[in-house]
Amino acid sequence: MTSQETQSINLKIAVVGDIHDQWEVKDGVALKHLGVDLVLFVGDFGNESVEVVRAIASLDIPKAAVMGNHDAWYTATEWGRKKAPYDRSKEDWVQDQLDLLGSSHVGYGKLDFPAWNLTVVGGRPFTWGGPEWKFAEICKERYGVTSLEESADRIFKAVKSAAYETIIFLGHNGPSGLGDRPEDPCGKDWHPIGGDFGDPDLGEAISQALTAGKTIPLVTFGHMHRDLRHTKKVQRKPIFRSPEGTIYLNAASVPRIVEDGGEKLRNFSIVTVEAGVVSQVSLVWVGNDFQVAKEEILYERSHPVVQSA
Repeated sequence: MTSQETQSINLKIAVVGDIHDQWEVKDGVALKHLGVDLVLFVGDFGNESVEVVRAIASLDIPKAAVMGNHDAWYTATEWGRKKAPYDRSKEDWVQDQLDLLGSSHVGYGKLDFPAWNLTVVGGRPFTWGGPEWKFAEICKERYGVTSLEESADRIFKAVKSAAYETIIFLGHNGPSGLGDRPEDPCGKDWHPIGGDFGDPDLGEAISQALTAGKTIPLVTFGHMHRDLRHTKKVQRKPIFRSPEGTIYLNAASVPRIVEDGGEKLRNFSIVTVEAGVVSQVSLVWVGNDFQVAKEEILYERSHPVVQSA
């Protein structure tokens, strides 16, 4: 892609953080009112919540999604299988979700968007996060991936197959390398607190994509909730800006639907891309009238977030 083509990329993206069964018909209406061009879902729709995924799959706005650890809750582990509320010999709710999403599911894959000369590349499906690979068996069974090195290769293979030089990465968990404090975007916030709980395979694939000369305006994910487990004095930092200018956004503001004075407020992270660069990121809460009731500016290009050492 030429620099002129990159500069022509202007769009408004909604990133939907961990849903955990909080999705209603009004969410789709709210997205229409927000006037977004593209919707990115970071996964954790619920505990294998097929009906939530069915509703999202019917959304008639360009979209891409990845599957989170909760989306294989009754399938990926022995203890989960024992708690499954359905007969796993007759049904496969994980596959039902994947079938519903179809090409919109970009885990270990990609989706090209010709309208904006960009490609969305997905990270590892069903990730739990961290340097040790939890839920490894399901990726081996469904994707034939047996190590984090193979996983990084699989993600970068999707990068190499992208139709466009501008790449947005979409993961359930974010990449390693964004900090090791509990309040960092992928920091470990349970005891013993501290440590980088990002995905090393996603981090490696992003590094390879940058080395290959790809333009990466945005990497977005969820999994690690903004409210911290060990303290209520501070919240997780939702934004990291890399030296290359890539914006890393953790969109998991949970619960994403709250009651406030008798009114339901639903949140979306809104990313504005101008001339191929992220110019603003905000967390908006949409009210019953589908207007923005609250807005928190998380990043503005003219006033970038200062990264502490």
